[in-house]
Amino acid sequence: MNKKKLRSSEWFGRTGKDGFIYRSWMKNQGIPAHELKGKPVIGICNTWSELTPCNAHFRELAESVKHGIYEAGGFPVEFPVMSLGETLIKPTAMLYRNLVSMDVEESIRANPIDGVVLLCGCDKTTPALVMGACSVDIPTIVVSGGAMLTGKYQGRDIATSDVWRFSEAQRKGLMSEEEMNVAEACMSRSRGHCAVMGTASTMAVMTEALGLSLPENAAIPAADSRRKVLAHLSGMRIVDMVNEDLRLSQILTRPAFENAIITNAAIGGSTNFIIHLLAIAGRIGVDLTIDDFDTAAKGIPLLANLQPSGNYFMEDLYYAGGIPAVMKELNQFLNRETIAVSGKPIFENYNNSQCYNRDVITTVDEPFNLAAGITVLKGNLCANGAVIKPSAANTALMQHSGRAVVFENIEDYKARIDDLELDVDENSVLVLKNVGPKGYPGMPEVGNMSLPKKLLEKGITDMVRISDGRMSGTGFGTVVLHVSPEAAAGGTISIVKDGDIITLDVANKTLNIQLTDEEIAGRKAALQPSYPLTNRGYTWLYQQNVEQAHLGADFGFLKGGSGSEVLRDSH
Repeated sequence: MNKKKLRSSEWFGRTGKDGFIYRSWMKNQGIPAHELKGKPVIGICNTWSELTPCNAHFRELAESVKHGIYEAGGFPVEFPVMSLGETLIKPTAMLYRNLVSMDVEESIRANPIDGVVLLCGCDKTTPALVMGACSVDIPTIVVSGGAMLTGKYQGRDIATSDVWRFSEAQRKGLMSEEEMNVAEACMSRSRGHCAVMGTASTMAVMTEALGLSLPENAAIPAADSRRKVLAHLSGMRIVDMVNEDLRLSQILTRPAFENAIITNAAIGGSTNFIIHLLAIAGRIGVDLTIDDFDTAAKGIPLLANLQPSGNYFMEDLYYAGGIPAVMKELNQFLNRETIAVSGKPIFENYNNSQCYNRDVITTVDEPFNLAAGITVLKGNLCANGAVIKPSAANTALMQHSGRAVVFENIEDYKARIDDLELDVDENSVLVLKNVGPKGYPGMPEVGNMSLPKKLLEKGITDMVRISDGRMSGTGFGTVVLHVSPEAAAGGTISIVKDGDIITLDVANKTLNIQLTDEEIAGRKAALQPSYPLTNRGYTWLYQQNVEQAHLGADFGFLKGGSGSEVLRDSH
């Protein structure tokens, strides 16, 4: 028996003209009358698109979800929302994350849906769908698309992180265009998102650690038939969640967010995790700050030996035991009693799991790397914070001072980085401005700048790089990101000049420029706006309303939620 009146009954349970219209137009799809009588109506929010290759198999995955919904006594309705193809969309998929979240929120609220299954995979589709669903707060479960199979090239395993290595090799003349063409076909050899612990995989882990998905959701490869089984089981479970009235606000508590932060540290997750988790917390009303990513994960070592911080791939993680095995290793640190979509404490998701490969999933006592998580930096160059991923950085550069080599924007960087006359050496600090939320706009993944060609030819493989932008979760290096306030918002990064001395001290969590407060204030007073302003459409809305990176780069007017009630009728 349902504990609560179904939302969908406000449409399909009506008599007279209104009920006639709601039911009759649904019946033109060949739906028998009994399907619309008292059954939980489950929306399948599908980000399928041939322009989002990571999610191109989602129509097939949705069918598995439907089978589960039918089996459990529900009625599935699949609906599309805008999809974000990370590899194709310009200028950056992040520009449209908030737009998709609005699409999701309004699509759920406006329609006769009692519960929803979120089909997401590519980087921004997961946070966008979760953000939108949080603002409505009805029973919700996440089904991720899964990672592609590990690439095979010249007898070795490859995946997205190797793109950066191939690029540098080509720039040094060590790899031909023909070899690049062969490698690109060898890497993307199955359906699914990036095969490393990039942002897409990190988002899938995030949902499992938060309790928003069934166990094992994060790591099952997209091409593995068990991905369809999980989708089927998720379809069955969402019907029960509607009957139990188990909503997002009951799952996404402060302890659940801490679990996600702890797990993210242990798997070497993407720095993008911070921005997306902060935005989700803002939508569900949990008080989470950038500093929590330091404190909640304090003392957590890196357990997962996965690229880009390690050697293996998502496929290997699944065979080794997946996220349940990782979380079991973290049991002493986790909030065990938080409720998952199963309706049970989250520790039941991993309590009986096993690790089958200690090279891939190490133990807390003998971790893969003691340097884990994401370090939040503060200082006069980043008053509201900046971040670095120590596990992907060069230990020799974790405490470093050097003179700045400044690029005013991405076009300036591209025009000069390969100039053999560029005044730069291996001790310099590369600084890229105006690639933050407002300045680009959209905060692109350009923070892990390719090194100057003249230094690559000398054999240099890493430098300190600083920007107000982001980095692909598949990237690596000693890269400081998300500098806040950004240059376009008048942050100190906006006044950095060539030759200024910048000091990075990861151990002490500081990032400073060697200028006095008076010098900084004087330069800011003389500063002229240096980023383009748009005057129409969504991009105008974005630039006018986007918050800074340390707040999640969401729109302020979307914080919190409006619930599931529809305030006015249409007929």
